Amino acid sequence: MPAAELTPYALKCNARHNPIGIDTAHPMLSWKLKSDQRGDRQTAYEILVASSPEELTPEAANLWNSGRIENSNSISIAYAGTSLHSFQQCWWTVRVWSDSGHPSSWSQPVQWTMGLLDPADRKGTWIAPSSYALNAGPMPIFRKEFSIDHPLRRAILLISGLGFEETRINGTRVGDSVLNPAWTNYRYTAFYSSYEVTSLLKPGPNAIGVLLGNGFYNVVGGRYSKYTGSFGVPRLWAQLHFEFQDGSSTDASSDVSWRVHPGPITFSDTYGGEDFDARLEPSGWDRPGFDDASWPHAHYVEPGGGELRSDFSPPIRVHETFQPVRITQPKPGIFVYDLGQNFAGWPKIRVSGPAGASVRLTPGELLDKSGLVTQKSAGGGPTYFTYTLKGSGVETWVPRFTYYGFRYVQVEGAAAVHKLEGQFIYLDIEQAGTFECSSKLINRIHALILAAMKSNLQHVLTDCPHREKLGWLEQSYLMGPSLLYDWDFRTFLPKVIHDIRESQPLDGLIPGIAPEYVIFSDGFRDSPEWGSAGIFLPWLNDRYYGDQSTLAGAYETMSRYARYLWSKSSGGLLSYGLGDWYDIGPKPPGVSQLTPQGLTATATYYADLQILARAAKILGKDSEASYFEQLSTRVRDAYQKAFYRAGENTYATGSQTSLALPLALGLAPDSARSGLVQKLVDDIRRHGNHTTAGDIGYHYVIETLLNAGRSDVIYDMVTQTTPPSYAGQLAAGATALTEAWDADPRSSQNHLMLGHVEQWFYAGLAGIRPDLDSSGLTHVTIRPEPVGDLQWVKASWDTPHGPVTSAWHIEQHTFHLSVDIPPGMEAVVVLPDRRKSSVTSGRYEFEAPI
Repeated sequence: MPAAELTPYALKCNARHNPIGIDTAHPMLSWKLKSDQRGDRQTAYEILVASSPEELTPEAANLWNSGRIENSNSISIAYAGTSLHSFQQCWWTVRVWSDSGHPSSWSQPVQWTMGLLDPADRKGTWIAPSSYALNAGPMPIFRKEFSIDHPLRRAILLISGLGFEETRINGTRVGDSVLNPAWTNYRYTAFYSSYEVTSLLKPGPNAIGVLLGNGFYNVVGGRYSKYTGSFGVPRLWAQLHFEFQDGSSTDASSDVSWRVHPGPITFSDTYGGEDFDARLEPSGWDRPGFDDASWPHAHYVEPGGGELRSDFSPPIRVHETFQPVRITQPKPGIFVYDLGQNFAGWPKIRVSGPAGASVRLTPGELLDKSGLVTQKSAGGGPTYFTYTLKGSGVETWVPRFTYYGFRYVQVEGAAAVHKLEGQFIYLDIEQAGTFECSSKLINRIHALILAAMKSNLQHVLTDCPHREKLGWLEQSYLMGPSLLYDWDFRTFLPKVIHDIRESQPLDGLIPGIAPEYVIFSDGFRDSPEWGSAGIFLPWLNDRYYGDQSTLAGAYETMSRYARYLWSKSSGGLLSYGLGDWYDIGPKPPGVSQLTPQGLTATATYYADLQILARAAKILGKDSEASYFEQLSTRVRDAYQKAFYRAGENTYATGSQTSLALPLALGLAPDSARSGLVQKLVDDIRRHGNHTTAGDIGYHYVIETLLNAGRSDVIYDMVTQTTPPSYAGQLAAGATALTEAWDADPRSSQNHLMLGHVEQWFYAGLAGIRPDLDSSGLTHVTIRPEPVGDLQWVKASWDTPHGPVTSAWHIEQHTFHLSVDIPPGMEAVVVLPDRRKSSVTSGRYEFEAPI
């Protein structure tokens, strides 16, 4: 029998598969490992990088041969070969050594392609129509013909259309991603997208055509809008780089020789919707040979923002399609399509009719009493899409440059609708986790939360996909543990951190949203529980993904914010902000009702300082580590004096949030912890197994009970069928997590912020608990907690090292547990009878009486 081999797989560059457009001089390489041998682990590795797959041998690798490196690390390995240049294609492979001393086979070759490394390699200018009016439409279309007269080896397109672009070459759309490029703070950064387009080109004449949409670059209003504001007129930059078989290269780039014309998109607003008049789209405009003599030349405009750099955020794609489950006609000529699921995206239609006939599509989450679509839960509207037919048989259309959160579509107009379906769009990132159990209710709650997660995984982590579409920051780290179980955020967390860095003003404040497209007032701009994402997220990114470079790059932002908070404090106490937003009190939800604002703000600040002290130590800033540690002690002492009522062993008002935060964040005295946990449990029981916590506190309620081994209490809360509860939301007809605990139809019906119980599904029921004391997630604890009438649970979490799985079932009073640990990780398994076992990689089976 051949010996088991430790095998590297899932090779990535900058956490992406075969990426195009890498614009860092030292890309980060990583791989996962698998083996049939228990306890197998990597002890060394060797990386080869070459200009072609044929050169990937130790003797011929012309870019980098690392040689044998004695190291167990397999994530975030910096390229250290010869200097790279713009557009360079790099092939690489890796082999590893295990404890036995035998090398693995070389992995399957993969590649990456560089973007612009040297500013001198950037060609072309920013162009726009000659009229610079800031309006909602018509949006411009651009075209340019060029000729290829040498045998072509490869072609790369770099393009930035602000706000959004859709590009076609010879009539074929480039790529399948949507809403490109990622939106950002355009004052400081404009992203370009990168595509391999060789297969779309042909010898002789070729043509490129580009449509632009306003996006977040130019929010002009006209219908519903959260805000209005503009970075300037929509504009375009493009560079087509050709490499020929004879070794030569050239570029065709945007300049004033390009032609521009008003296009078929007559209204474009990221909030208000989109209108498309198919009669205004010239036939063949994106193909060679089109007569554009009457089209004016484009004009030069200033660059579209700050630094032009490669888009390193994951793309957005259409992932799911929903068919109508019901069609009604509440009024003559008005039809309402029920797609059965609340989601983020747009309707796709197939229609027919005479030229000039139009169809209006109004999306919404809910219906009113008459059966018509209402947008009251999403800001009140109006938001809609219209399509005007060109009159050429059956026509197919989807909006391009806006999206919405909806379940229903109200259709009216003179066109005949042959088919309508919903397209669900979200980030193209790998789903890291799967969870399932014997409870149908818990599985439905899991699906409810997943739907909200996906709907809000856009180019920023939104809280709702309709009225806001803004990156509210508190959810990014409070929902972080839940999100990181379900999704691989290695390429997305750095984007969120980047947005936070670019939104920080000189005084050190971190606003409540990033990018900060609109400046809100009071706590909506400056609330410590929101701004602290700027400290928590770089830390989580390092703990989960071993990304110390992002932590180092964010450290100044983190430090400045902590000093800003100190300047706002009184002896270490902060007493402002939104507090436990949307908690359940006697009044309608909003600013915290049950818990003092200072309790949540100061506790969060204490956690900030603890993180900063550890981060400074890791980064070799010992004096700053000491400073922040001392500051955290002062804050802790002030917190205890202000909020701890020792005689009653409680904090502040004794609300669930008041009790949970000091327990979860290490502020409560050790001697008081068990009594405080019991007070929290008693309060939950007193409220009929309901929480009273809101956006901030609920995360810490779950975490406190999880840490205290009280999954029984969480189970009773989760399975509580009376509102306010998850089951109450389901009973109200919700298909995505709602903003308010009671699914109030005046609030969003697709909201991310209250999904913290997802963490318990993985960490409590399945028992997969990461050890965050070290970087890069090398240790986990498997401690499942069977509760209630659950008969089985199974979960998998694909970490940067490979999948960790935990599956258990109960049979004849015996608890059976199966665990898988990938090479590169170690685990401590804790059974319900408290027996512990330390394991390394491999599959293990355990039993315990229950």
